[in-house]
Amino acid sequence: MVEYRQSVTVKYTDCGGGDHTAGVEGWSNYGGRSGFVVDRYYMVVVVYHAIWDLANVIHVCWMLIIPLKVTDSYLYFSIFWAEVPKLNNGGNGGEVTLVEYRQSVAVKYTDCGGGDHTAGMEGCSNYSGRRGFVVDRIHLRICFHSQTNHSVSNSSSNVIFTTNSSSYTSVLQSPAQNLRFVTASTPKPQLIIRPLRESHIQAVVICSRKNSINIRIRSGGHDYEGLSYYASNIPFIIVDLANLRSIKINVENKTAWVKSGATLGELYHAIAEESNIYGFPAGSCSTMGVGGHLAGGGFGTIFRKYGLAADNVIDARIVDVNGRIFDRKSMGEELFWAIRGGGGASFGIIFAWKIKLVPVPSIVTVFTIHKTLEPGATKLLQTWQLVADKLSDTLFLHVVIAGNSNNTIAVSFRALFLGVSEELLTTMEKSFPELGVERKDCTEMSWIQSVLHFADFSTRESYDVLLNRTNPNQSSFKAKSDYVKEPISEKGLEGLWKILGEEKSGYMIWTPYGGRMSEISKFEIPFPHRSGNLYLIQYMVTWEAEEETEEHVNWIRRLYEYMTPFVSKNPRSAYLNYRDLDLGINRNENESYGQASVWGLKYFNSNFKRLAQIKAEVDPSDFFWYEQSIPLFLSLEKMEK
Repeated sequence: MVEYRQSVTVKYTDCGGGDHTAGVEGWSNYGGRSGFVVDRYYMVVVVYHAIWDLANVIHVCWMLIIPLKVTDSYLYFSIFWAEVPKLNNGGNGGEVTLVEYRQSVAVKYTDCGGGDHTAGMEGCSNYSGRRGFVVDRIHLRICFHSQTNHSVSNSSSNVIFTTNSSSYTSVLQSPAQNLRFVTASTPKPQLIIRPLRESHIQAVVICSRKNSINIRIRSGGHDYEGLSYYASNIPFIIVDLANLRSIKINVENKTAWVKSGATLGELYHAIAEESNIYGFPAGSCSTMGVGGHLAGGGFGTIFRKYGLAADNVIDARIVDVNGRIFDRKSMGEELFWAIRGGGGASFGIIFAWKIKLVPVPSIVTVFTIHKTLEPGATKLLQTWQLVADKLSDTLFLHVVIAGNSNNTIAVSFRALFLGVSEELLTTMEKSFPELGVERKDCTEMSWIQSVLHFADFSTRESYDVLLNRTNPNQSSFKAKSDYVKEPISEKGLEGLWKILGEEKSGYMIWTPYGGRMSEISKFEIPFPHRSGNLYLIQYMVTWEAEEETEEHVNWIRRLYEYMTPFVSKNPRSAYLNYRDLDLGINRNENESYGQASVWGLKYFNSNFKRLAQIKAEVDPSDFFWYEQSIPLFLSLEKMEK
């Protein structure tokens, strides 16, 4: 190392309320060590502030360069000491409160080959009243470079994005599906890191833990409450897995390895490139990230035949809290159970999944039947509630219900049948003749075309459109969910229509269960919503203008309250992938199991306790914390310790 230069600006508030800024700068020379790189050292900045009346100065900053690991017999370090003249605050004594600390660092070093290099880093954070402040962003970057042996040095602009990066805003916002959480007032991450390889994920975990920085893990940005790219009241970074999206299809073994950063569209495209007789039972939204979808359960148009996406996961690779990589065998069956439907971000960073491909016929059939209240949609919905979960598992028939501009309720029955139209018509005539499906309503196509159809793409265009990772229809929205175990009465439906009619951008989707979903035990994976559920309800409202947020959120909460008598009880169940913070949140890292049960039992029912026990074993410090992360379930013995 040749030179180390640092400048420090400290902003503080004295007892009289005045703000003051003091600047100090220091230069140090190092010699005698070939190939010394300062990035290998963890710099801890400790800010002391106390009034030294005798000398009439404030001791503002001590900086020590402390090694992460000592690999040589000599340790070179310096102490940089700065004194800032005391500013008159109108009195003697009194505490000075740190408001802001800003530091820039420039390092010039010589590598073993004799080349000179200069690296620059800068960070600024606001932490009012925090003594012993650590410049987290700088330390994290230094640590990250050290842990990866500087493997990202030449490509860091594509891996590490600071708030000063030109592409920071686009990287932050482009994958975010809910614009409610990308406003000017929304807290922003200190860094966004897009790992290029597994070792980068390990480094992020190790360094974030050392620096007490919260991690948000993003695969596709579809978290309904924005928790993959937003955190409230704590410093955080985003680990964006978009660069880790390779997919390897093995048709012979009927399996695939898919990285968490891939989208469902990319997965479906990769399968179609290799075979027209295999598919995968996952969701319809093509821009959804594989990682979050599988970790929360994941359902789609063929889940009544094959179960959830998570039911078809047979292996996974995860980085744990200590930066270690595990697969199914090394992580153990308990953790493997937890990450399939239990919300993987509570336990580590899952970066790859091995899935089972499922057979699909060469021809499938779809239809959509539109109805309004006038022709008797209420009666049809009453019948649908009685038959939808009992239909053949080869038939998926869900319902979309919405208010429209004609001041009425529009109801759409959308179906996918795993077979030709003649077989579908026979099934419908036998099970649900009231809907009146005719041959002209049916369209035969390949399974991959049905993927386009349910993603609202034209089936006449190339399925290459599935490779588009950006959703052009982003908006602000609020969603909620319910499970229905008994049919809603006609009177109940009539009251529902009144509320739906008040909101032109609100709608509901009723998804039938039954079939394979009723055959799988509620304890098989953390997702418990199996036999006994007729259908799942998703409530949704969207809007454009930020100032309309309160109006629309209040409406959907009123709708949810109205539905209370007609849905599951004790607990009132909800679907994790339709995340809803109205159910309850973790206020801090010390949230107890009992407190978190308010929302946890709704998502996981009796599986919640097992999830919390596993969490306590694999992440005892609760490092992988977020507003609805699984809490620790501690035994009495551990609590006493």
